[in-house]
Amino acid sequence: MDKAGFVKLSFVAFGLILVSFVILGFSRLVLPYRTARVLAAPTTLAAFGLICYLLVRATLSKLGIATIRE
Repeated sequence: MDKAGFVKLSFVAFGLILVSFVILGFSRLVLPYRTARVLAAPTTLAAFGLICYLLVRATLSKLGIATIRE
């Protein structure tokens, strides 16, 4: 993985978090809160998984095990 790819994935994770908030907010206008949470959960979990992956990659790069190329 190169630095540009790492930054792109970071922006994707941030975008997924924003999308989950938008889904939750707009669905709460017409649906009960529990249903709105169920609709927003997949994007939230995808963002969480991507952030965990990026954290592991950054840690491995810092330790010198799996570097992130220029």
